[in-house]
Amino acid sequence: MDNDQDDPAAATDYQPLYAQVKALITRRIATGDWKPGDMIPNEFQLANEYNVSQGTVRKALIAIEAERLIVRRQGRGTYVARHTREHALFHFFRMVDINEQRPVPTSQALSQNIVNASQELAKQLEVEPGTPLYHITRNRSLKASPAIYERIYTPVQMMPDLQIEIGKQMVDEMYVIYQERYGITIAHASERVAAIAASAEDARQLKIAKATPLLEITRIARDVSKVAVELRISRCRSDEFRYAAELN
Repeated sequence: MDNDQDDPAAATDYQPLYAQVKALITRRIATGDWKPGDMIPNEFQLANEYNVSQGTVRKALIAIEAERLIVRRQGRGTYVARHTREHALFHFFRMVDINEQRPVPTSQALSQNIVNASQELAKQLEVEPGTPLYHITRNRSLKASPAIYERIYTPVQMMPDLQIEIGKQMVDEMYVIYQERYGITIAHASERVAAIAASAEDARQLKIAKATPLLEITRIARDVSKVAVELRISRCRSDEFRYAAELN
């Protein structure tokens, strides 16, 4: 099956062979067959398992690496990517100061309870209305000043015993918690940005005047299989901080 066009499955699915191999490997990561930090079989072993050329496997692994699901270490092997606090911040935190420097946030959970998904929440998280959701609020400080007030929603059924310590500084990012405690790896995220005026609650949490201009970032985070895991609504001060994203 060295030639993609010679593979019957490729012709049926209208996918190049490497994309089919990519899907098979990705599925094994998604199902937990290979867990974060695990070394996966080498190119030769995978080529034998899937009955394809090493070149096809290599192309599939390059595509998976581009999605940050694996890490290839020269001379050591290929590993399923593990979220660390630094990894999560580097890939998903996009606030910078007025000098274009990216400050490291500190986070404090304020509350955690369970709510039933409204029509709007259900639509965004792709669940049925009324589905139980964890609702977590937290403050994030930049340069020791309150800068971001967040509301986080995630389905209870995905993480039945999730408990966030309230009132203390959070050591781990939420994405690290999802992966380490529940084997859920956040691999995709989409964001919408809007300009809003601070509500009374925003003003209280961020220590600003009501109606102060804020940046609202609404993010849907998805796992390896692109299942919606988390809805995060971040209200960000825009006087000293900016949103910065690089487009490739």
